[in-house]
Amino acid sequence: MTGVRKLTRLLLAATLLLSLGGCAILSEFAPRVQTAPLGPGEYIAMKRGDILTANELSAAARETLRVAGLDEGACAALPAPACMPALADVPGIREERRQAALAELWTQQAIALTPRNTVPSGDAQLDAWLEAARHAYAYLFFSERTPGERAFEDRQTQVRDYYNYAVQQAASGMFGRLQGNLAQHPAGATAAAGNSSAAGNGAVAATNGVVSGDRGEATLHMAGWTIHSDMSDLRMPEGMDMPKELVPASTLSFAGLRSIHRRDGFGAEVVAVMGDDPVTTVDVAPLPGADGQGDADRPRGRRRPRPRAWSEMPSPALTVLIRFPGDDLASVLATHELTISAHDPYVAHAIEIHGLSVPLAANYSAGYGLWLARSGFARQSLRTLFGREHGITRPHLYMMQPYDPNRRILLMIHGLASSPEAWVNVANEVMGDETLRQEFQIWQVYYPTNIPLVLNLSAIRRIFTDTLHHFDPQGTARASHDTVLIGHSMGGVLARLLVSTADDQLWNWAMENYKFDQGQLQRAGPRLERMLRFKPLPSVERVIFIASPHRGTAVADNRLGRFVAHLVRLPLTVLEEVRELVGGKDLPHGRLVISNSIDNLSANDPFIRIAADLPISPHVRYHSIIAQADPSVPLEASDDGLVPYRSAHLPGALSEKVIVSGHSVQETAQAILEIRRILHRDIRERPAAGY
Repeated sequence: MTGVRKLTRLLLAATLLLSLGGCAILSEFAPRVQTAPLGPGEYIAMKRGDILTANELSAAARETLRVAGLDEGACAALPAPACMPALADVPGIREERRQAALAELWTQQAIALTPRNTVPSGDAQLDAWLEAARHAYAYLFFSERTPGERAFEDRQTQVRDYYNYAVQQAASGMFGRLQGNLAQHPAGATAAAGNSSAAGNGAVAATNGVVSGDRGEATLHMAGWTIHSDMSDLRMPEGMDMPKELVPASTLSFAGLRSIHRRDGFGAEVVAVMGDDPVTTVDVAPLPGADGQGDADRPRGRRRPRPRAWSEMPSPALTVLIRFPGDDLASVLATHELTISAHDPYVAHAIEIHGLSVPLAANYSAGYGLWLARSGFARQSLRTLFGREHGITRPHLYMMQPYDPNRRILLMIHGLASSPEAWVNVANEVMGDETLRQEFQIWQVYYPTNIPLVLNLSAIRRIFTDTLHHFDPQGTARASHDTVLIGHSMGGVLARLLVSTADDQLWNWAMENYKFDQGQLQRAGPRLERMLRFKPLPSVERVIFIASPHRGTAVADNRLGRFVAHLVRLPLTVLEEVRELVGGKDLPHGRLVISNSIDNLSANDPFIRIAADLPISPHVRYHSIIAQADPSVPLEASDDGLVPYRSAHLPGALSEKVIVSGHSVQETAQAILEIRRILHRDIRERPAAGY
């Protein structure tokens, strides 16, 4: 009975407690802290997920809001709520925690205000991105600890990303509004061009009272902010003042590039598109009154003006910064002024901000990839080979970055029916190698692969020399010395001739083959001299030959080769130039016959046989990279599908690398590694110079 009484009393007590709301009281006896297992993905997401990576606030921001007694859902509402100023006023929170949360909250607001895949255009959008950048900047430079003291913290990486992304968006928005303003007020655009500095530093002039400035500096008023721009440390491509387009590198994804080479750091990575490619976009429509059949059929004197024979890549990479004036946290948070600046990532590696050396972000692949993606090279190079409309008729020299007098030149020459696209991964990997990037600037020759080698050779020699002289008339800059050539296929043959000496060998061949009379020689002599008698380019000190048919190839003589050669058409400009050399008449022994490029690649071609024996400069060191399509075939009898080993092999080479590959061996990882090895060797072996 005693047990029954005890049980009855307990039941009565429980009933009484429940009737008094005792369920809440009983809950006090439950564990206050409980655990739940996390997998590795959940752990990383909890630590590093944030508004940029997971489209929701980070755990750190949510914790800060809870400590401040603010509602997370209300803070995400639109229009912008009062929780940001409320969080700014809550006492007892460390400033770095507060500023980090505010940077993320403003980033959340800016993302919500800006439609997906659009550039910020309204005042509210631009202001939100600038506030995000401001609070991230305050966290990085004006909170309790320095960036170095937080170097290994995930939160600092997140806040740096808020800053970089906010600068990217704000810069795009400001640039878009500025371009729109200039379009509405062309007089301002004209004044802007007139006020630009001689170095092309991007000065902007007044447009309807909104913009003013000179020599790379300008002041804008947008979204309640006074915005000072400073482009004084930037050298834009020659003749350019302002970009046509500003493309955030983070929005670009490339097929065809094996890797994207970049450097983590401070600032937004952007591509400044200066304009259309000067070669691939030239002459895209017939002139008024022409018959639309291309240059070959147009009346003389009605062709479009030729572009300059060299150009800097029209889409240079930039790193953009926004800095806020003030020497303490209160000043930075109170200001509505800022300075936006752009920097060349090839030149600037770090910048001093408030006494700290801060590494700059950089993207070395985006500008190059965007240029190639928009170039149309593949189609144009085929049009050129077969003499179709919109091909090219003379070589052009591309510089992969604005000219740098302190970097040596790495000159690349592509092969038959090709273009600068042949070097896509070679150039990208060189630019991605920090040591090589500091040593070299890449130049690439784009030439018409249908015309005779001797004409291309003369033009390439002249263009390279003239371009160097344009930038360095005295020849004293480091860039004017110790050039390295890389040539693939036909480009290798041209590279070999650029470092060879021709005294009477080619002259005697031309005299015997064409039998010029005295009058023709009198008219054509000086030009023939320049083409047929030459010395090695004095600035070149090393060459890398890749799958180069120095002694021709039998493929040029087989049925397929002759069929393709029959389709090749020489430009009318070339035919006219040769006829002009001989006085506008056929040669005495019959019809004027000019070999095309495929004829020149024949192992039986007289020109290639003579050229193969021209002596290479004793001051030039050279290397061979040779492809072998079938490794089961003895090396001496092998080929790469087009070029036999015996033609690609050069006695006297410092190294010879044979790679199992087809003819386009330059794109293989093994070839690129070999190129990099040779270039690193070149840097080690090059004696100290006085320039």
